Amino acid sequence: MRKLITASLMAPLLAACAQMGELEPAEGKSLPPAPYGADDPLTAAELLETDPLAAPERSVELRRESEEREDDPFDLPPEG
Repeated sequence: MRKLITASLMAPLLAACAQMGELEPAEGKSLPPAPYGADDPLTAAELLETDPLAAPERSVELRRESEEREDDPFDLPPEG
């Protein structure tokens, strides 16, 4: 009986997790002001975009194909 009650209480919460819609500021709050030089403030979606400096793409591929590794003098077997 307890499991049935718990499941019935959790169902609306889980259904609410998958709702998709436009993001809006909380009641009584507003979005940040427009950046210096911009005419309009940024939308919620624009504020969520990652700045390229915050997550740069890797520009150098270290291993393009399978290569033999050089001997590593520090790659020692564990002592035991």
